[in-house]
Order: sequence, then structure tokens, then C-alpha cells
Amino acid sequence: MAKEIKTIGVLTSGGDAPGMNAAVRAIVRAGISKGYRMMGIQRGYNGLINGECYEMNVRSVSEIIHRGGTILYTARCLEFKTQEGQAKGLARCKELGIDALVVIGGDGSFMGARALANQGIPCIGLPGTIDNDIACSEYTIGYDTAMNTAVEAIDKLRDTTQSHDRCSVVEVMGHHAGYIALNVGIATGALAVLLPEIPFDFERDILQRMRQTQVTGKKHFIIIVSEGVVGAQELANQIQAATGVDSRATVLGHIQRGGSPTVRDRVNASLMGYHAIDLLDKGIYNRVVAVSGDKIVDYDVNVALSMHKTIDREMIDIANAISI
Repeated sequence: MAKEIKTIGVLTSGGDAPGMNAAVRAIVRAGISKGYRMMGIQRGYNGLINGECYEMNVRSVSEIIHRGGTILYTARCLEFKTQEGQAKGLARCKELGIDALVVIGGDGSFMGARALANQGIPCIGLPGTIDNDIACSEYTIGYDTAMNTAVEAIDKLRDTTQSHDRCSVVEVMGHHAGYIALNVGIATGALAVLLPEIPFDFERDILQRMRQTQVTGKKHFIIIVSEGVVGAQELANQIQAATGVDSRATVLGHIQRGGSPTVRDRVNASLMGYHAIDLLDKGIYNRVVAVSGDKIVDYDVNVALSMHKTIDREMIDIANAISI
């Protein structure tokens, strides 16, 4: 028999992503419109364990759809990976009267939600991460904004790179996933894009491409590298030593996490948030909301966590073909 739900909690977990506020807004307002009591849990699973939460109403989420970050704050919680931490979270849910939970975050956040679900707290997960590295979803909240932020910064960097006939090595986020780097590389006309999914060869991927374009008269270069592939400064030093071209490193870092979310992030986050409440209202629990073919869908959490995602090799070939 379906569990009766009166109170729904919402939290954001892991790295922040633009659009999380839009998702929180949709969750809270959809929940209230369907007659539920809504509780905002601050600082992710840490906040759940410590009881950092408050009741939210329709005005609690006013004027946040355009704001980056998350009004609920976020944190990574190592304690919640343990059975003891999960037991504390479960006890706190019971103490606070939280009957179900909506979790916005990544795979680690979903694992925490699954642990609670296995102990009787219905959970719904929403994919919120700028890296777009959640396998079950073609698109994650924050991804579009992060890419646009990176493109805007690189467009500005290009002006000075061209003025000085330099090579700019730009590091973008994506330690284990090259989705930001690949798309940003195509969007900015980068000479080369280095991704964690593809083995990196300095001679083949950098020097040969630079020589080929120098023959055609090109004198300035932009190289995009995903964090973790190779250090941007180290690569810039290698390029300058091998070619004599003045080379500079720029690490965009956490600037990519912030800023007002794009239309795409606001809309997708809003649709996902509403879908999460609709699932709970229909008695459908322990799912992860996702995007598939521009449609909002959902998967069993175990299925979602077992799925795999691969980089688009055709896009890589296209990037190499047109960036000459």
C-alpha cells in the first residue's frame, strides 16, 4: 500500500548549479498547490542530519528563479555515506515529520536518497550538476549556464590572445566528463580540445595542429582542456618551449558554477521540479527525473545509477575538422 505523504522535504546536495533555485521554487509551489506541507532542508544531507530545516510557503521561493547558487545552501556529506549517518538522517526525517524527500544533486546525492528509500522514506532525485555527467539524463540542471559562462569568458580572452599573437590554454570544469570542454571548444572555435575520455598526445593533439594552422597564416590559438587532463599552466609552458609562441594559462574555475541561469536551465529545472512532485502525488517513488529527447522522463533509482553515458565521438570529429 502506498505510503501516505503529508510533508515533503527538499534539499540540494553536492556542487551548486545555476537553476537549482528554479527547481526548488517549482517543487515548493507544486507541492503546496497539491496540498502538501513543504520543508526546506539546508546544507544537503549535513543539514538533514543536524535538523537544519524550516517550513516553506509560496513566498519563501519568490524572486529566486533568476538567481544562481541555491537558497537552501549545499554541502558534501561524507557522514551520510555511512550506515550510521543514514540512520541519523532517517531518524531526523521521522522526528521532523518528513514523509518524502526531493533531492537535487548528482549520483552521490542519489545514492543517499536510495539509502533513505530503502529504509522507507520515498525519494525523488533531480539531476543538478554543471558537468552533465549523470548517465540517465541527456541534460542536467546548470549545464547550459556553465557553458555560456565559459564561452563569454573565452570570447573576451580571445581579444587579447589575438592582439598579442598568443596561445591561450583555458581550463574548464569537468574532471571526469568532457561535455563542457567539447561544446565550449566548438562554440569558441578552439584549435584543440582535450577531454578526459580521450587519451592525450602532445605532439598529435597540439603541436601538429598548431603547425598545420600556422601554414595557413594563423598566429593565435585557443586550447580548451578539461580539468584533470593536464594542468593548464604546465601545458602552456610546454607549448611555449616547443613552439616559441607566447603561451598563457587561464583557469576559469568556480566562476562556471555561478551566475543567473539561462532560459534553458530555468525551464528544465522548473519542469523537473513539478514532475518530481507529480510522481510523489501519484504514489510513484524512488525515481530519478531525467531529460530524454527533450522530454521529462523518470527512471527507477537503481536503473538510473546503473546506466552509462559516453561522449559523442562524431562531435569530436567535427570539432577537429572545423577548428583549423
